[in-house]
Amino acid sequence: QVQLVESGGGSVQAGGSLRLSCAASGYTYDRNCMGWFRQAPGKEREGVAAIYTGGGITYYADSVKGRFTISQDNAKNTVYLQMNRLKSEDTAMYYCAAGLRTSYGVGMKDEYPYWGQGTQVTVSS
Repeated sequence: QVQLVESGGGSVQAGGSLRLSCAASGYTYDRNCMGWFRQAPGKEREGVAAIYTGGGITYYADSVKGRFTISQDNAKNTVYLQMNRLKSEDTAMYYCAAGLRTSYGVGMKDEYPYWGQGTQVTVSS
């Protein structure tokens, strides 16, 4: 089993920054990719960014490219999502996810069997 705990959400004005953290524990053999997803009220959960933990390859959704950065600290088993130049449309519950993948891109939520509890990000304009 893999356990994921997110932190770092909050409220910020448009143009501001936040950094989300995801601490992972448990088995590592069944996860080689960590992702961040978000879900706004009434919308589908969408992939934001992903990182392959072995080689550090990263992927981003077009809507966040150039503004968000996903990174990892392997010693701490922690993945981060640095979010800059936040917009009101970034408001959502953000979830950390883990899975065993081989494909390009952030991927679909069904590719990630392990999920954190979510952390709320609210951006006011």
